Amino acid sequence: MTEQLQNDVDVVKEFLDSQKCLDINVIDVEGRCSWADVLIIGTVTSVGHLRGVVHELWGELRDLGLEVSERHKTPAGDGWELVDCGSIVIHLMSAELRDFYSLEKLWKKTEE
Repeated sequence: MTEQLQNDVDVVKEFLDSQKCLDINVIDVEGRCSWADVLIIGTVTSVGHLRGVVHELWGELRDLGLEVSERHKTPAGDGWELVDCGSIVIHLMSAELRDFYSLEKLWKKTEE
């Protein structure tokens, strides 16, 4: 991971922590994935929390100079928002969806 990418990941992780996201996990997928280098996964406590975090996240990403693909004006009400910044993909999920999809386990299996 480049120094710039590591810095961007650290800033995003710190931002999500300051927004009260839970269990923030960073997964390095460089070399195992053709569309991203890093996944950042965090749990939100409600759809309202998700919307608030995503709304504030746009400004943070803009300040970092990260461009967001397919930006939605309003986050979906299903409890999962994927924010694609190219080399960084951010997943903000409800606890139920995070448990169900188990993205960490899925990517852990690709390491084996």
